[in-house]
Amino acid sequence: MTLIAALDLETTGLLAPDQRIIEIYVGVWELETKSLIREFEQRIDPQRSIAADAQRVHGISSVMLSGCPTWDFVAPDLVHALDGVDLVVAHNGDGFDKPFIEQEMKRVKVPFPDLKWYDTMTSLRCATPNGKVPNLGELCFAFDVEYDPSKAHAASYDVKVMAECFFRANAWGWVNLEELNIG
Repeated sequence: MTLIAALDLETTGLLAPDQRIIEIYVGVWELETKSLIREFEQRIDPQRSIAADAQRVHGISSVMLSGCPTWDFVAPDLVHALDGVDLVVAHNGDGFDKPFIEQEMKRVKVPFPDLKWYDTMTSLRCATPNGKVPNLGELCFAFDVEYDPSKAHAASYDVKVMAECFFRANAWGWVNLEELNIG
């Protein structure tokens, strides 16, 4: 059984040492059956303000995070959620999600497992006619996955449509898991 974890996060702003993760969703699927076998979803109190531009994108305010746990409490749960996975899939994982998570884990001194990652944004340029990196809507269009912009930028929604794109890309031969020593 091959386990694929797909994840997304929402943050207080762009990747920088003073920025924080405010929402994370991890779905773990069995590759062979495409069955969702477990989920981890958490909003996090960043203990700082949220940039206005970021709040306009994801719609999460500081008030909505009141009473949520801080990252130091969430970090061990994230490690547990990723236990046993063979591959982590993320849209902009190489340029944003992975380095952001690594920065936050280092900040709270929780070791982060060395996992294989697949970035649907940089690896599936086949989704756009000119080979540019696709946004999530373009990725969904290319792989015939229904996409609702009004639901976008909620971590769980983004992960679920991105995972469906990944599974279709794999079925259509656009993902080479052997190259990643997966499966």
